[in-house]
Amino acid sequence: MIEGNWPVLLPALATVVMAILSRRPIVSLLVGTILGLLLLEPSAALTNFSSTLLTVMMDETIAWVIIVCGLMGSLIALLMGAGAVDAFSRALAAKASGRKSALLYTWLLGLVVFIDDYLNALAVGASMRKVTDRFHVSRPMLAYVVDSTAAPICVLVPVSTWAVFYASLFVDSGFAAAGEGMSLYISAIPYMVYPVVAVLLVPLVALGLIPLLGQMQQAEQSVNAAAEPLAEEDLIADTQKPEAGQAAKLYHFLLPLATLIGVTLWYDLDVQIGVIVAVAVTLLLFGGQRIMAWGDMFDAVLAGLKMMLPALTIVVMAFAFKDVNDQLGLPRFVIDHVSPWMTPLIFPVVTFLTMALISFATGSSWGVFAIAIPIILPLAESVGVSIPLAIGALLSASAFGSHACFYSDATVLAAEGSGCDVIDHALTQFPYAVLAALISCLVLTLLAAV
Repeated sequence: MIEGNWPVLLPALATVVMAILSRRPIVSLLVGTILGLLLLEPSAALTNFSSTLLTVMMDETIAWVIIVCGLMGSLIALLMGAGAVDAFSRALAAKASGRKSALLYTWLLGLVVFIDDYLNALAVGASMRKVTDRFHVSRPMLAYVVDSTAAPICVLVPVSTWAVFYASLFVDSGFAAAGEGMSLYISAIPYMVYPVVAVLLVPLVALGLIPLLGQMQQAEQSVNAAAEPLAEEDLIADTQKPEAGQAAKLYHFLLPLATLIGVTLWYDLDVQIGVIVAVAVTLLLFGGQRIMAWGDMFDAVLAGLKMMLPALTIVVMAFAFKDVNDQLGLPRFVIDHVSPWMTPLIFPVVTFLTMALISFATGSSWGVFAIAIPIILPLAESVGVSIPLAIGALLSASAFGSHACFYSDATVLAAEGSGCDVIDHALTQFPYAVLAALISCLVLTLLAAV
């Protein structure tokens, strides 16, 4: 029997190594998934692979991801095709005086778009990449800033899809009464160390107070080797310009974005309804004011859907990979081997490191925690650790997994929104994620000692 033994680690290790060596996340996830299926039942691996893909595609969460991300791609394509992104970029470029201020504006925009990490990753990256291009900021650096204000900021704000999801888990696991899950979530926010550190590192990196690390230094040097700033006509060469006299204004960008955020909030953080209404409003606004021809707008909607296909393929394969790891029992295996060593002083750090490792290896920042919460929280009570502190360690690990994993949905979408290769983004931001994790370990230890 493979389940409960060390070979359950092999698919995750193979996937991570393959991703680094091949720089092809889809192939890496496919290899890891097939290896896991071979470990489970070699003679039926092909049949099980087919059924796993079918199960994943029928999953409600995957359907939601496809709809939301596909329509987000359509919205971005509309804004770019109409020149609305250029209008926004010109407005910010007039205020930004250099690369540091451009990165800080990107960071501030990421703090504002706090409802959902998918929305944040796609909208902020697409909005700011022309501004950062103008000041010779590399796309991997932009993707790092965007990714660092995606999941980390959503974790810290109780009005977000992350908060709603985890609050429901606390109720389902019996650690909060009906209607009290959000109160428990809010009580744990002061102990969510990793997302705080990850968010605060960004301005320090942008201002040069923390040096460029690893491959980020190479990415920045290759961009800064250009002799002069890019001309405005070069910045907008890849977008369809509206007809003369029908140029998009700043509000043509802000109104669709405000609609997206406002409708999402109005419908209890339902991003799907928000993006549907935002696309509809954008079509009516641009069509009614003749910013774009109707035929061009519908072409842009389809082009946006096509633009998201590579990212969605990675997300689907990541869900299949996570499903196979659940069948192997990877989360339970790691927790069972770590829990005997728990003491009140090291409990938060061990919980953070263990769950961060699982989240990183599986690419799952939500699914594995539905398994872990009913195990970790009773264990915390048994060793005398406060529940808010234990939840803070768990949510820190969840944010790390979303932020650092090479094939997590947030990493993929941040790269897509920023116009950056997924593996380039993952490898360049990884040293900063590790730095934030090390600082988090120190702070969690201090909190446990208090």
